[in-house]
Amino acid sequence: MQEVSELDQYLFHQGTHYEAYQFLGAHYYSEQQMTTFTVWAPNARAVAVATDSNSWTGEGYELERINEQGLWSGSFSIEPAVTYKYAIHTDQGTLLKADPYGRYAEVRPRTASVITKPSTYEWHDDDWMTSKSKGNPYTSAINIYEVHPGTWKKHDVEWTADMTVDSYTDATYYSYREMAEALVPYVKEMGYTHVEFLPLTEHPFDLSWGYQVTGYYAPTSRFGTPDDFKYLVDCCHQAGIGVLMDWVPAHFCKDAHGLRQFDGAPLYEYSDPKRADKKGWGTLTFDFGRNEVQSFLISNANFWLQEFHLDGLRVDAVHSMTDLNFENHTPEEKIFNEEGTSEHKEAVAFIRKLNTVIFDYHPEALVMAEDSSDIPMVTAPVDQGGLGFNFKWDLGFMHDTLDYFELEQSERRHHHQHLTFPMMYRYNENYVLPFSHDEVVHGKRSMLDKMPGDQWQKFANLRALYGYTMTYPGKKLLFMGSELGLYSEWKDKEQVDWFILDYPIHHKMQTYVKALNHLYTQYPELYELDYEPEGFSWIDVDNAEQSIISYVRTSKSGRQLVIVLNFTGEVHYDYVLGVPAAGSYQEIFNSDREEYGGSNQVVEDILYSDKAAVNGYNNSIKTKLPPFGMAIYQKLEETPKNKLIAGGI
Repeated sequence: MQEVSELDQYLFHQGTHYEAYQFLGAHYYSEQQMTTFTVWAPNARAVAVATDSNSWTGEGYELERINEQGLWSGSFSIEPAVTYKYAIHTDQGTLLKADPYGRYAEVRPRTASVITKPSTYEWHDDDWMTSKSKGNPYTSAINIYEVHPGTWKKHDVEWTADMTVDSYTDATYYSYREMAEALVPYVKEMGYTHVEFLPLTEHPFDLSWGYQVTGYYAPTSRFGTPDDFKYLVDCCHQAGIGVLMDWVPAHFCKDAHGLRQFDGAPLYEYSDPKRADKKGWGTLTFDFGRNEVQSFLISNANFWLQEFHLDGLRVDAVHSMTDLNFENHTPEEKIFNEEGTSEHKEAVAFIRKLNTVIFDYHPEALVMAEDSSDIPMVTAPVDQGGLGFNFKWDLGFMHDTLDYFELEQSERRHHHQHLTFPMMYRYNENYVLPFSHDEVVHGKRSMLDKMPGDQWQKFANLRALYGYTMTYPGKKLLFMGSELGLYSEWKDKEQVDWFILDYPIHHKMQTYVKALNHLYTQYPELYELDYEPEGFSWIDVDNAEQSIISYVRTSKSGRQLVIVLNFTGEVHYDYVLGVPAAGSYQEIFNSDREEYGGSNQVVEDILYSDKAAVNGYNNSIKTKLPPFGMAIYQKLEETPKNKLIAGGI
């Protein structure tokens, strides 16, 4: 057994213990057949471990208060697999609370923590971990498949009379290990580089999608054990796929067994309701100024990266953290800092501290801010005054682009700036271009259904949208099912409509996305210089009347791709397109190919440049532009035959 050292106590209360999970929570020692429990509850009169064996009273398993700051600890002959809570005795009565540092939990609707043995999982991802440590994410291909594990695929289960809604739902779930067998090959075949899971931390309500957490240190038991989740991550890594997870440090849910008033008073949350309550979400804001809360959250981020070999975290709702008035709109609601602004200084300081620690421990990590604000320097280093993330979701690009694509083609010429404006701020941050779950739920319609026109036009527009995004500077993210061209938006109780692949037009859309993903990873022009101005240059930025744009993407070696997109249904014959150098060009990709569901307005011939100046370029080619389509060209001498993918992958 291990006693809580003076150093551990000191660092925890200073807010500088970044592996607090090593001593807090329940730790089983097999040699002594004892479990040590340690919990922080400064406002409690007494704390005990409640289990079935003492009828959930805590009697016989009383913890000792070991310091004035409120740490309690004790060791007892309690074996793994036993469920437990902390019985926290307060002046108002006794509370039964799940362990904030618990490594495993009962399957909901039960709410107790579960004692686990130390993990003996043997990893087989050494090659991945070594290569990751030597890589540069900014110059690498990052194409993320966002997954809600409860609804990616489900088992076909027949309802029986003895089932509850929860037991039926659990029977339909793929386990972590079944996901490893089904999801990993699919992601690999489709050409994604990473998979991002919606939060897998323990949560009581399925339809929160994991964003309202009770067990920050416990992979949700819905899909298996912690070692099962390690197996899933390991299989991803062995297949060359990175793993990210949504992480929720902004707020937590109010369920009675969770962190809310943990020891009878506000502890993890602010005591001021104006700061604590997130009214729109029915949750509570973490007290970012409290040292022990900082130790809790920063240790938690480190825990997932260290113990589960995650490659990164997508940090949810950053704007709600940095803005004191994120949900306060009326004058009587508003609160301000000592300078009279809405900046949440404690949260900003916490974020900077968090990112400093993460990159000290894990320099190769991907830490992505889901931030809807326009505050600057989100991805600038902390020592330069930034928040310290290395990537930020570009929600402005997402909104502008979808606003444009939802327009009828006759209206697009009046809104050409939706396409061109995002380049004005392109190099302010290191952006990820997301079409996430938030864009295909709650009446926002599926990606396909957002597109205007008849069925053919919808699919053509969707191919153009994906082609535009894939060739635009920034890393990529697409929510599961969006690669199939679904008619329905995400149904968060049902699996993806995989049956739709029986229809040729949807199978062709999937084939297109697969080809596009492989194109992206095969051509460094599309990712190496995402965050450098020399990686992108406009050819024609102002052709609003025809709703056409064209640009050049350049790699570090100087190789270039010429990209042109036509956002109307008109086929343009003998279209004159400026090119960066004289020579012969070949179309290497066309979204209008028949195998992708298009009308096959492709160019098979070699195109030879003329000395005709167009759009500031001294040379140009004449080509044919597909309707609602994208075409990509490269100088022939720079394109080895085995890299031409005009016919698809």
